[in-house]
Amino acid sequence: MPLPMDPLVPNPSSIPTTPYPATTRQATGYIDGTLTDVMCTSFSDRIMVTITQKGRLAQWIHVPLDVSNPSATDQYLPSASADDSLLPMTHLTPKTLLGGSTQERETLGQLYAAQIASLIASKNPEEKRTVMVGLGLSKVEASREDFYDTLDLVRKCL
Repeated sequence: MPLPMDPLVPNPSSIPTTPYPATTRQATGYIDGTLTDVMCTSFSDRIMVTITQKGRLAQWIHVPLDVSNPSATDQYLPSASADDSLLPMTHLTPKTLLGGSTQERETLGQLYAAQIASLIASKNPEEKRTVMVGLGLSKVEASREDFYDTLDLVRKCL
């Protein structure tokens, strides 16, 4: 005689299957002479990207990739102009969750987060998960070269 089903235990056939563990990729490089670690982890509902220098992680920003007005998506497609190709997509709205103790740090963090979310959305236009970016940069300012080098490390993980 089979045992009765406990109502508190879910039926195994009703549990959604998701890949476990979450897919993780890493890249390491030197940015302006500082060892920089980048890790990208893909969860079923979020994409987490961390950029750390000297073991620090001091700021978290999230960027939703879904567009609240589906009829307006055409205006957010990447521009054909070469001058606009390096700009983050205009519909992305980064929000600082933790950290960003100064206006300069918050602005730089949101710039990185919007650009990383743009890279992800450009790679897969159907992507709708929220992007979580954790930053631990040792300097508040970044030269253009440092900014692009950091994004290249992120690109290796995506």
